[in-house]
Amino acid sequence: MAQVARVVLTGPESTGKTQLAQRLARDLGVAWVPEYAREYAEARGNALTAADVDWIARGQIANEDRAPDAPIRDTDLISTVVYARHYYGACPAWIEAEARARRAALYLLLDTDVEWQPDAARDAGGDEREDLFDAFRAALDEFDTRWEIVSGDWDERYRAALRHIGQIDGDQ
Repeated sequence: MAQVARVVLTGPESTGKTQLAQRLARDLGVAWVPEYAREYAEARGNALTAADVDWIARGQIANEDRAPDAPIRDTDLISTVVYARHYYGACPAWIEAEARARRAALYLLLDTDVEWQPDAARDAGGDEREDLFDAFRAALDEFDTRWEIVSGDWDERYRAALRHIGQIDGDQ
């Protein structure tokens, strides 16, 4: 297994985070951590409330803790913070504190320049996706993370992600 710094793929819905996480993990020969919120939303028919934010955060933490050496993460708690603020106006302080404590070495913010693909767990297409992109960018700055925007078609995103991962690993 290759040595890879912890990298989180983040950003709005339907930007290819899961697909890219799986491809990077496979090609780098490392493990990856899936997004818990998608699993949780699909199990509940996507009818979430503010009360679900705690459960989603705890599930994401559990996914991460089950695979502490997995360097590729399909989102993390910063995503939970962004969505809680977007949908419910606030995020519990404990989640924000955990998000800060669990920061990754690098965040790859996936741009919205690919077509939105609706599915049962997605509801933030169109202009809302652009607003969320801006919210993710602001949160990454707020949480004092190292981050890079990844854009382009699927292959361009993959090559950019590899380049950024190579740079962060070279810095360590």
